[in-house]
Amino acid sequence: MQNVFLTGGWGRFCYDRGHTKYRALRVDSGNFSWGSQAVTRKARILNVRYNASNNELVRTNTLVKNCIIEIDATPFKAWYDQFYGGKSDAKVSRAVTRKQAARGSNSSLDKDIEHQFTKGRLLACVSSRPGQSGRCDGYILEGAELKFYEHKMQKKKGGASAK
Repeated sequence: MQNVFLTGGWGRFCYDRGHTKYRALRVDSGNFSWGSQAVTRKARILNVRYNASNNELVRTNTLVKNCIIEIDATPFKAWYDQFYGGKSDAKVSRAVTRKQAARGSNSSLDKDIEHQFTKGRLLACVSSRPGQSGRCDGYILEGAELKFYEHKMQKKKGGASAK
């Protein structure tokens, strides 16, 4: 386990049968995948929101595998607007305009993801082991998994009255 906001970079530790492990001492960004759109972007990590094992890890912003974090939505929103022809003042050719119109006709953004885009934050799950590899990679929560974790976070936030 390591803390998100400690000073330092990463350090080598534990030589296991010739293999080196890297512990991240400060992680402020990582690669996150948006599964339904098959796109990966580097995004800034903002906050740890939920951890099933221990609330202390949430309070101290400690990154571990399978914790739920908030990431900056800007790279994904910019990609979505560019790919599907969203609000952009840049001049594009007629061919690009036709491609974007064809893509936009069958694109439907999930309401929960759209709501997160307006807030500027996306919920993501860490799939790497930051304390072992020195990196923080993961995927954006969507669909039933997103609803499940939103319900869990609301339940923890409300405490005993949410039961």
